Order: sequence, then C-alpha cells, then structure tokens
Amino acid sequence: SGDYSQIDLRVLAHNSLDKALVEAFRSGQDIHLRTASEVFDCAPELVTKEMRGSAKAINFGIVYGQGAQGLARELGISRADGARYINHYFEVYSGVKGWIDKTIETAKKDGFVATFTGRRRALPELKASNPHVRSFAERAAVNTPIQGGSADIIKKAMIRIWGLIKGSEGVFMLSQVHDELIFEVRDSLLEETAALVKREMENAFPLVVPLKAELKAGKNWRDMHEVTVNS
Repeated sequence: SGDYSQIDLRVLAHNSLDKALVEAFRSGQDIHLRTASEVFDCAPELVTKEMRGSAKAINFGIVYGQGAQGLARELGISRADGARYINHYFEVYSGVKGWIDKTIETAKKDGFVATFTGRRRALPELKASNPHVRSFAERAAVNTPIQGGSADIIKKAMIRIWGLIKGSEGVFMLSQVHDELIFEVRDSLLEETAALVKREMENAFPLVVPLKAELKAGKNWRDMHEVTVNS
C-alpha cells in the first residue's frame, strides 16, 4: 500500500502559497500539531491529543468549506467557539483565507473553477437565487481545486507506475482508494516495488511542498506493517 500523507493540505499549500503552511510542510512539521499550537496559543510540547484532534478537524474542515456551525457540531463545542477557532486559523494562515476569497470571487466571474492541472468544474449554481444552493457552490469552488488536484496527482502516479510495472508477473496494481494505491506483490519483489512506488508517487507532480507517500505491506489489507524504503 502506498498512501499519500495529508495530500489535500499539501495541495492547499501549493494553491494558496500560504507562507506558514508551506514552511511547515517543507520543514517536515506535524501540521496538526502546529495548527493546535497556533490556534490554542500554547507551546507545541503542551499540545494534548485532544487539542491535536481538534486542530485536525479544523485543518480538514477548511478544505471541505466547513463553517463555524459544522465545526462546532463535529467537535461538540459552541458555535461561538467554532467561529473563534476558524477566525484564529485564518489569522495564522492568512494566505489560505486570501486564496479562498479570491477563488470564490473568480469562480463567480468565470462560472467555473480549475485544478492546478487545468481540469475544470462548471459551477453555475454560484449565481443561484437560493442562498443554500449558492452557499454549497461556494464550498465546492474551494474544495474542487484541492481534492480535484489531489485526484490529478494520484491519477498521474498511477499512470507513471503502470508504465513501469506493466508486463511484470510479480506486481499487480489492484486498486485505488482515495489517496491510497493497493498492489499485489511477490515477496521477492517487495523491496524493489516499494522503492518504485514511493519514488513515483512522491514525484508525480512538482509542488511547492514535498509530496510524501507512506508504505505498508502485509498478507492482506487489514494486517499491514510499515515498510521502510532506503532513499
């Protein structure tokens, strides 16, 4: 199994060019730990498991266009606290806020959004008179370039890997599950294949932050252990 690590947030960093987000990924920081430290205004070593979990929900909530009410419901907090967390996030990652606002504004003008590879999604609902329909389209305008960009990356990785393993009797690309690729591999080819998969996944596209693929192997998809690949 080759599984992209936090690919949506890495695409967000690439799209928004937010300095704090880019620096965090380039330096190999735990992005959820860093966000928790910033949002809860404490030193990284004082961040609890619960605080990191909340920061993870905030990070991915931004990707999915989640508002204060949705975050409050997910974390079991008040709407006021949800709004406060999101506002603080945008203070720390102001580049993300600027990108979101610009993306929605441009989408309303053009009638579509595009991934960083140029793949488009039409959003005529942005001009709908119904505010709920319009609000959904605004969330889609933000989410599509991120998750669509992640989809472009893993599709490119699949094409690159297939070009290298096709015809092999000991390696078979079995399935793609979101940001994860699953292979059936002969034991004797495990190390070689793991190195190939990691290299091709991490170099599928040149982003402003590094792509990271985590590898696991086992006799079935459930019972897997980490595989270390020598650089």
